[in-house]
Amino acid sequence: MQNSHRSFPFNINFLLPRRRKELQPPAPGSSGASTPAKKDGGSGNLTSSVSTPNLSSTGEYESRPGKSKPPANFLRRKNFEFEPLSTTALILEDRPANLPAKSPEEALRHRLEYDEMVAEAKKRELKDAQKKKKIMRERFKQEENIASAMVIWNTEILPNWETVRCTRRVRDLWWQGLPPSVRGKVWSLAIGNELNITSELYEIFLSRAKERWKNFSETCSVNDTDDAGSSVADREASLELIKLDISRTFPSLFIFQKGGPYHDLLHSVLGAYTCYRPDVGYVQGMSFVAAVLILNLEEADAFIAFANLLNKPCQLAFFRVDHSMMLKYFATFEVFFEENLPKLFLHFKSYSLTPDIYLIDWIFTLYSKSLPLDLACRVWDVFCRDGEEFLFRTALGILRLHEDILLQMDFIHIAQFLTKLPEDIASEKLFSCIAVIQMHNSHKKWAQVFTSLIKCNKEDWNPSPALKS
Repeated sequence: MQNSHRSFPFNINFLLPRRRKELQPPAPGSSGASTPAKKDGGSGNLTSSVSTPNLSSTGEYESRPGKSKPPANFLRRKNFEFEPLSTTALILEDRPANLPAKSPEEALRHRLEYDEMVAEAKKRELKDAQKKKKIMRERFKQEENIASAMVIWNTEILPNWETVRCTRRVRDLWWQGLPPSVRGKVWSLAIGNELNITSELYEIFLSRAKERWKNFSETCSVNDTDDAGSSVADREASLELIKLDISRTFPSLFIFQKGGPYHDLLHSVLGAYTCYRPDVGYVQGMSFVAAVLILNLEEADAFIAFANLLNKPCQLAFFRVDHSMMLKYFATFEVFFEENLPKLFLHFKSYSLTPDIYLIDWIFTLYSKSLPLDLACRVWDVFCRDGEEFLFRTALGILRLHEDILLQMDFIHIAQFLTKLPEDIASEKLFSCIAVIQMHNSHKKWAQVFTSLIKCNKEDWNPSPALKS
């Protein structure tokens, strides 16, 4: 049976401890790979076979008939119990005896180079240790702030919600991010329940969804005709799209995929919604919104918040793909884009790069797909406080944060960058950029500019071809 081999880009023997052995030159005519074990002269001791380089091919040393011993300087090579484990340490080693020895100047230079490498490695280690220490300090400080804020929210704010929610103190505390333990409760209160959905109503639509899934899996058709305005084909497409989209929702968490603890829960909320709003159905991106709510709320409460959130004017316009209203939102956004970031605005204009190319995904998923989850939740916190305006303010904050990089890019690279943002965006850096964004133009706020565009029925804004289609 042949032995399998794996080739290495370096001499593997450097990594393996070896016994001290008396080296034997290769026999005449041999390939130089190894010499067999044999008795040594009259000593009677066995000499182990050892690997030796094929020196005959290099011309440095040739086996000659009648010579049974290598040159004396070959035997004077230093013997090590263990070879160096680091390639950088090899710089300090003497050359093999068959090669010219290092000069004192070269040996000194190698020593200095090695010392320099060690010093650089120590610097990097020290820098990494300081960075980790800083991160730990910031995390500890953040945990302390969350703990103290949680007490304030639970004892002072939530019991008096209606009277204190709009005060400056509460708004400032809200801006800093909600403690995870109260986040779901505050989101529910801020989103509200204008649709008057109850837990019982959710159970009704969930049972309809389960019946539909059962029929679909058994007959691959849906015969329920109770939902006017929604065709059988549309409902089938929604069921298939939900199944596909769930598998792609926060894949790194491994909790929403099939077999995960929240897979069935997310499937239930989305299925119930398609029965509750057949006029909207399921739209790609909804799974991320529902998933974030499920992570912070109980099942029925998550459905209630989900249905009411998607009933807000901005979300309804996007999820129903109301082109006319979407164009108004994009046109309003560009007004504030030009006001806050004129240089980047002109750069985008020079490439005819329109907001729909990057905004659609951000708005559809409420940044939960584009930003790290903890940062996205903080965006949600203030979105629940300020409404749709903050979604577009966040977009301008992202553009401001990366303005210097974007100004150096062309159309393709800008589109690629904005559709897949860096994963290491720091929360404080982004919110510092968002804070300096001014959402007023000629003394008009976002809502006033948006309303004026609706009244003017402005249709001269040209979206990308993708949105037109």
